[in-house]
Amino acid sequence: MSSSLLETVTAYVESKGGGQGLFPTAMEGVNVIRSFQEMMPHRKIYRPSLCVVLKGAKQILFGEDTLDYGEMQCLVVSMELPASGRIVKAAPDEPFLGVTIDFDVSVIHELLREMDGLTPSQGARPCVFVADVDEPLSDCIQRLVRMADNPKSVPILYPSVMREIYYWLLSGPHGGEICKLALPESSTERVVKAIQLLRSNFTQTLRVEQLAEAARMSASSFHQHFKALTSMSPLQYQKQLRLLEARRLMISAAATVAEAAYQVGYESASQFSREYSRTFGVAPKRDVMNQHRLYRSLTGRELPTV
Repeated sequence: MSSSLLETVTAYVESKGGGQGLFPTAMEGVNVIRSFQEMMPHRKIYRPSLCVVLKGAKQILFGEDTLDYGEMQCLVVSMELPASGRIVKAAPDEPFLGVTIDFDVSVIHELLREMDGLTPSQGARPCVFVADVDEPLSDCIQRLVRMADNPKSVPILYPSVMREIYYWLLSGPHGGEICKLALPESSTERVVKAIQLLRSNFTQTLRVEQLAEAARMSASSFHQHFKALTSMSPLQYQKQLRLLEARRLMISAAATVAEAAYQVGYESASQFSREYSRTFGVAPKRDVMNQHRLYRSLTGRELPTV
């Protein structure tokens, strides 16, 4: 099945002109990625999603943790998480090839109500894990990619294939971890509510007590659960949100370093620059220049700004 899936995804890339980069599909949140070379770490907000590697290998760094995954393995992200991902195995004759699929948590909620005997795993564990891609899951992914060449089939077939993907994940060895995301009143679901508050107000000063109240936990219990799930503290999480938004403002909206710093809640541009350099490994201005240069080398065009 893996060779058949690989052939299907490769054929889709070639039908879109070949080469390397991100290849969107007719299904929102479903994308194919091909790269002929290893890539530097790319920091972003990971949504609840499934990231499948067909050829090559990837690595994700979040908080204090690192996970590696290779051919016919997938990364499952069960809640929004600032993290850094990179391709660690790719070459012109053996390109990296992968598929990413965003989750609709509301559909997982619905499916859980229809499935009996599912219980969440015990204890707070990271919201990110690596699993093998078995035959049922591989078959679903292949059908999704084939569907991409027939946009008229998407409204009819896409929802049912996604429900099937959720079913296999929920009924698999890691189903208990995904359960915690969707079960009402679980500790994970309550931490997610606090993260939603943090995401909506990341430019403001938020105390741990405010976030704990949103999660209906004591401050100490909330901090413990938050750290176990994300491998970072709430303050570190907020800092990642601020820096990522500042980076977007500088790259896509042509904001200056000082403008970006103040817009995301920093009172000192120099402090912002120090923290930015520690996070991205390069000073803000240099990073923006590098991103524009990389975009030109990959596309032959200038990076658009809004």
